[in-house]
Amino acid sequence: MPKLTRFSYLVYAVLWGISFKAIAEIKSETIKYEVGGQPFEGTLSFDDSIKGKRPGVLVVHEWWGHNAYANLRAEMLAKLGYTAFALDMYGAGKVADHPEDAKKFMEATLADMKVAETRFNAALLLLKEQPTVEASKIVAIGYCFGGGMVLHMAKVNPELAGVVSYHGALGISANIRPVSTPVKTKILVFNGADDPFVTKEQIDAFKQDMKSIGADYEFINYPGVKHGFTNPEADTFALKFGMPLMYDEKADKDSWEKTQGFFKNIFK
Repeated sequence: MPKLTRFSYLVYAVLWGISFKAIAEIKSETIKYEVGGQPFEGTLSFDDSIKGKRPGVLVVHEWWGHNAYANLRAEMLAKLGYTAFALDMYGAGKVADHPEDAKKFMEATLADMKVAETRFNAALLLLKEQPTVEASKIVAIGYCFGGGMVLHMAKVNPELAGVVSYHGALGISANIRPVSTPVKTKILVFNGADDPFVTKEQIDAFKQDMKSIGADYEFINYPGVKHGFTNPEADTFALKFGMPLMYDEKADKDSWEKTQGFFKNIFK
């Protein structure tokens, strides 16, 4: 993926009212780890001025791979008082510069959902072991590929208190064996109503799936909004690669505000 530039990073910080002083107070560190003998690399972010343990949040990247955008979201979560870990689902160094490579990385990961689950759970364990994390209070958020991934994990990992999906690939959560017990993980989904990657059939199937497993979920569909609406560089990607992407400031801010309320309700 074309890297999130320093300029766009600062513009986004200003857009969200994140002062340079506030950014400087957040501690972010690269963590290298292994899963099945393969190297992975994620980013841990937390506010070092906060004492004691706090809830943890896993951040699952878009189909491009673990990149600056995922790290930025982890820093935003750290600013809210959480410890966040932007995990790696593909493996160290696998960050796409072109949609064709992103598709290959994603499809290779989803070819065996057991492998995908193992990678997610390894990152979950890593986050739980951090001294700033209250291990019994873990949630996950994801974008695009990552959005679909957290919805899938909500169905198979009861350790997650909640998950939030932004313009997520709903079809990913369908790649699962039948669930025999009700899912207790709370689920929040934000989708662009004009997202061509998410069909009405997929939405209907997803809602039926949620009903069948007794899930506590909310599905928010933004009218006139396309895929990638939370990423301020979506318009750049759309122009460069001819993709139906579009950043939407209103939907971005609304979904982030609702996410904060969702977490507060879970951890009250």
